Amino acid sequence: MVISDEPVWGDAVDNIVQESEDAVVYADMAQETVLHEGALRVLANGWVKLPTGRLLSPSAIHHIDDRTA
Repeated sequence: MVISDEPVWGDAVDNIVQESEDAVVYADMAQETVLHEGALRVLANGWVKLPTGRLLSPSAIHHIDDRTA
């Protein structure tokens, strides 16, 4: 039996993960509660990873505005 050392998902996960150098993460629709400003990475499972290593739960986030677009 041959076992591959390649990841099962290959490059598919890289196409799902999104990164932004300048974004704002809001906890509410009124944009009154800002959870984070700056660089971030949205992972394939919906969690948001901050440069500090901290993760934000998808249930805590209302929306993200990407200011680099």
